[in-house]
Amino acid sequence: MQQAGAMARLFVAVVPPDEVVEMLRELPRKDQRGVRFLPPENWHATLRFLGDAHIDDVVEAMNRAELPGATARVGPAIDLLGSHSVMAPVSGLERLARAVDDATAGLGTLEPRPTYRGHITIARVRRGAVVRKVVGMLCDAIFDVRDVALIESRLRPEGSQYSTVATWPSHRDPYDVAAS
Repeated sequence: MQQAGAMARLFVAVVPPDEVVEMLRELPRKDQRGVRFLPPENWHATLRFLGDAHIDDVVEAMNRAELPGATARVGPAIDLLGSHSVMAPVSGLERLARAVDDATAGLGTLEPRPTYRGHITIARVRRGAVVRKVVGMLCDAIFDVRDVALIESRLRPEGSQYSTVATWPSHRDPYDVAAS
């Protein structure tokens, strides 16, 4: 991990619980030409990718954030995100992503995306590769988000290496019937 005042490649994410990881692990993951499956320990649903940012600034901003509770739904089927990623769609994180965007406004080298599209990337696809077997397979899981994590991403030739810098609880408003 970088020193607290240093710039690092950062994102804020929800890490799926073990039962969701196990469900996704059961998908056929045999490598195909031009398809590289990510290790399960790298699976997450990004709420905001910051690019390069000062760790201490993001931690300070997130310490003040009001993070709503969220119930995430994974599925209904594995799909492509663009032409370079195989992913499991994740819905139910939109309010949480907005809260993270608001808390981290002005931080990082990248602006938040105008539209949030929750997903867990499970494989990377090279240009021209044909993805078979896993795309279209059904997946279905629901989980309550317990916390969000600030994660540092270090780019390596063998793929990104992630380390959790800090976590914060998400809070369920007992009067928010829509979040139940």
